[in-house]
Amino acid sequence: MPEPASPDLAAVSPSKTTLRILSILVFNFANYLTIGLPLAILPGYVHEHLGYSAFWAGLVISLQYFATLLSRPYAGRYADKIGPKRVVMFGLSGCLLSGVFYLLALGFDASPAVSLALLCAGRILLGAGQSFAGTGSTLWGISVVGSLHIGKVISWSGVVTYGAMAIGAPLGVLIFSLGGLTLLSACIILVALAALITAWRKPPVTGTASTQIPFRQVLGKIMPYGMMLALASTGFGVIATFITLFYAAKGWSGAAFSLTFFSVAFVGMRLLLPNSITRFGGLQVALACFVVEIAGLMMVFFAPTAWAAMAGAFITGVGFSLVYPALGVVAVKKLPQENQGSALATYSAFLDLSLGITGPLAGVLMAQAGIDAIYPGSALLVCIAMALGLRLLLRQPSPETSASVSSD
Repeated sequence: MPEPASPDLAAVSPSKTTLRILSILVFNFANYLTIGLPLAILPGYVHEHLGYSAFWAGLVISLQYFATLLSRPYAGRYADKIGPKRVVMFGLSGCLLSGVFYLLALGFDASPAVSLALLCAGRILLGAGQSFAGTGSTLWGISVVGSLHIGKVISWSGVVTYGAMAIGAPLGVLIFSLGGLTLLSACIILVALAALITAWRKPPVTGTASTQIPFRQVLGKIMPYGMMLALASTGFGVIATFITLFYAAKGWSGAAFSLTFFSVAFVGMRLLLPNSITRFGGLQVALACFVVEIAGLMMVFFAPTAWAAMAGAFITGVGFSLVYPALGVVAVKKLPQENQGSALATYSAFLDLSLGITGPLAGVLMAQAGIDAIYPGSALLVCIAMALGLRLLLRQPSPETSASVSSD
């Protein structure tokens, strides 16, 4: 699948390499923009307008994440077999259809059960679209600039993802206030359609149906890195999901600023250190990130004031920012190039799974030990991830050993 960087590609300036990457990752931006636009609207629409309970309002949102998790392996396998361009277009089509189903739900407004079912169908299509467009665009980006820049592609993928979500949510609220669900759905359809047309006009990168490794073998090679990602992602989960409740329990205001600080740190580190993974190595960068993330989580736990907690959220964002690309570089390279789509999708599924179960597990811990306990609890899980990383690093052959083996 993705070819290693040719001499011509290797000689390209960093700025041109970044532009090449962004010319492909714009499709992932459009993908996540269609996710962000309805994110702050649909729960209230289901609960207040259709009259369903908070459970159903939450389920409508959660269906997307479950659909993403279940479709990840298929997205990677098809990207390897038929090429990432087709997979991206398939994913964007799911994003477009989600907007169509939102419009259909509006048409059955007088029948809440039918309207809810159509919204759920739209969320499932969006979840599948997210996994196909996200996996495909990242693999397409690697194909364009070469395997030498895997870390840079994955880092920029995270930047456009969080950027689109940050823009999409408030923009969706504004659009909804201007034209309701009709205008919001139309905007989602237009964003996806514009991305589809742009992707269709780009030259494809050929996939290959040969040498496909069974999923069980892919999972076996990816598992250690996926487990470290899942454990470290709990830090993000407890900040994003429970920082508001943490502030309320302390009697503080300004919880939203903690999320802003976390996001600024997350994106800022990826922009400031785009070449750190290539320079120092994925496992080394991940281990440094774990240390910083643990420090940030403990700062939140011990914070005497709201501003101290914000500082802790910022440090947590700094630590978590490079975990996904750092481990992803090592994980993806564990498989042959024609199976890197499956590797990337399987690896990403650990992030989906972690974010899906962190909320319920943290809720159980909160009920038993109070809300403060979730932050040292998460820090403990990151410590386990660090121990796994150290074990893998110590088991790596030294450069001298590798050279001796290759000369033999």
